[in-house]
Amino acid sequence: MKTTISLFTFLFLCCMVAISCAQSDKKQKKNMNKETASLDETNVKMAGMETATFGTGCFWCTEAVLESLDGVKKVVSGYSGGTVSNPSYKEVCTGNTGHAECVEVTFDPKVITYTDLLEAFFRSHDPTSLNRQGNDVGTQYRSVIFYHNEEQKKQAELAKSELDKSGAYSKPIVTEITPAVKFYTAEDYHQNYFANNPDQGYCAFVIAPKLDKFKHVFKDKLRKGI
Repeated sequence: MKTTISLFTFLFLCCMVAISCAQSDKKQKKNMNKETASLDETNVKMAGMETATFGTGCFWCTEAVLESLDGVKKVVSGYSGGTVSNPSYKEVCTGNTGHAECVEVTFDPKVITYTDLLEAFFRSHDPTSLNRQGNDVGTQYRSVIFYHNEEQKKQAELAKSELDKSGAYSKPIVTEITPAVKFYTAEDYHQNYFANNPDQGYCAFVIAPKLDKFKHVFKDKLRKGI
């Protein structure tokens, strides 16, 4: 009798373990399905998006200006165009790495075109100032367009040429137009800098006035609520 009970108990426990493992496996598969679904949703949301990369001096300004536009989904501050891998802000500030402070823009071409972004780019800084924007001096502050395909290159060169011919500026435009290369995301504290530090001196006295002027000029292309 004892043997029978022990055997029965053993078989019962085995069944319970099997059921437990099956439930655990189902839960794991369910969680994996949720994760996959989440990734799929992200991919769907980003499907059809395009990328543009611009440098207009301090990336805090560039980011604040471009992320105010309707159709711009994401703006990331970073460094590009240099020779040093994974540069730090301190290294880029020396002007010895060859990088420019710039932003990588993810945008919806059905809402805002690359031509619109080029207009915003040229009108939000001085493209005739070589390696300088205001008191920010050095090659890291150069005016630059990193194009991601031949169509962007064509549009950028045309916009630059037409602006030069128009006489809108008293000096030649010195904006660099070059192929997009490795983009390095800047340190976390640089992201959304103006939004997170509106009372900081540079933000209050340099970025805020520039952003107000930009919003006035581009009021028909701003995101709702801006």
